[in-house]
Amino acid sequence: MRIIAKSRLRKYWERPGNEQAQPHLTEWYHFCIKQSWATPQEMKNTFGHASIVANNRVVFNVKGNTYRIVCALDYRRQAMFIKFVGTHAEYDAIDVEVVE
Repeated sequence: MRIIAKSRLRKYWERPGNEQAQPHLTEWYHFCIKQSWATPQEMKNTFGHASIVANNRVVFNVKGNTYRIVCALDYRRQAMFIKFVGTHAEYDAIDVEVVE
């Protein structure tokens, strides 16, 4: 999968107080770029704790649900568009279906 907007990951861990997120977000990124999911079910088979939501969006739980990453997936184009990166508490404050 191609991951669009890796800069969102970097901007998150570069904010003061979020430095500890870098190894976990980097690990998630490197794992995902090696995948080639053709369907939501294939993605779900890999990430059993991920949540599939409306608008082809997926919520990934990272580091035991400490962090959440919201992506829009285009399986045909093999692309993931990062829409949100944050803690579980920060995630609770967004509307996952429309966050840009």
